[in-house]
Amino acid sequence: MRNATYPAGEEPGWVRSLPDGGAEIALPGEASVTIAADGRVTLSAKGELIEVMPEADGIRTDITDPPGWISLSDKRFMANLPEGGRLTVTRSRTEVFRRSAGWELFFFDLDSPFHGKTAGQLLALAVSGERLDPARSNLAAMGRDFWFNSVWHHGDVAWAIFETLLMAFLGTFGAGLISLPIAFMAASNFTPARIVRQVFRRGFDFLRGVDALIWTIVLSRAYGPGPLTGTLAILLTETGTFGKLFSEALENIDEKPVEGLRSTGAGAAPRIRWGVIPQVAPVILSQLLYYFESNTRSATIIGAITGGGIGLLLVQAIQTQKDWEHVTYYIVLIVLLIIAMDWLSGRIRARLIRGAAA
Repeated sequence: MRNATYPAGEEPGWVRSLPDGGAEIALPGEASVTIAADGRVTLSAKGELIEVMPEADGIRTDITDPPGWISLSDKRFMANLPEGGRLTVTRSRTEVFRRSAGWELFFFDLDSPFHGKTAGQLLALAVSGERLDPARSNLAAMGRDFWFNSVWHHGDVAWAIFETLLMAFLGTFGAGLISLPIAFMAASNFTPARIVRQVFRRGFDFLRGVDALIWTIVLSRAYGPGPLTGTLAILLTETGTFGKLFSEALENIDEKPVEGLRSTGAGAAPRIRWGVIPQVAPVILSQLLYYFESNTRSATIIGAITGGGIGLLLVQAIQTQKDWEHVTYYIVLIVLLIIAMDWLSGRIRARLIRGAAA
């Protein structure tokens, strides 16, 4: 790739520059590919020597009956080596793949002066070594080169994770803020009129009956792709969910504190503030935290559809069908994010429950 070109003299051992400007690439299974300066490609594999020449109208090769491990047409030549290599030649591009772990550029790309140094060397540079970048300390330069890694894009990945969390947070807690006052209209002990209760309850059923993914597709027609669409999709679905849960919590409160406040002449607002909210607050906060954790997972899938968050990066990496180490990286980050959210929300919910019990 253009953003991952090896500097002169720093090519890996399996790449050898040729005097004419070409290169020879060693592949597993004693195979090799030679790319001449004029574009001619020579493949040596499985006891065969095959020449391929890209031309203006396609490719030309010296084989007429290709074996099963070679796919050949007038526009493309592709050889798949089971040992872990692949060669693809078209009129505009020659690609050679040599399978490896793919993590050697994870910390520093080829443009960084810290690339290729051992952990001990990096520690020495960070502590007391001579500055490699006069504008900043070595430690700051390491952090900058890691953050702006042109292959792994750690800064972009961190922003994508933030977008995923932001979609889940705004959608979940925004739905909670909207649902709480409306839930009073669906609770039988606060709204005696049956027809009013039914209108609000059926509205909640409609909102939560349509999955967030469906809302995502509908809203993307209005707002286009982006985190806003995902946030609104979660908000609509969870407004229906919280409306039902909160109204049921309101119907199960102890009426004695409310009656006591009414006997003192307190109005509706003070009765709700001092007699109702303290009873339902632990339940409401616990449900909000639980759904925040759940919606973090949903935001990953929604982001893949709406074009935002870590879900988008995951889908893009899968579609390229070559950067599977990036797919692994994103999946590991998603799993770690869910584990962290589960642990954090569990701790907060436990504190709320213990506080309510006390």
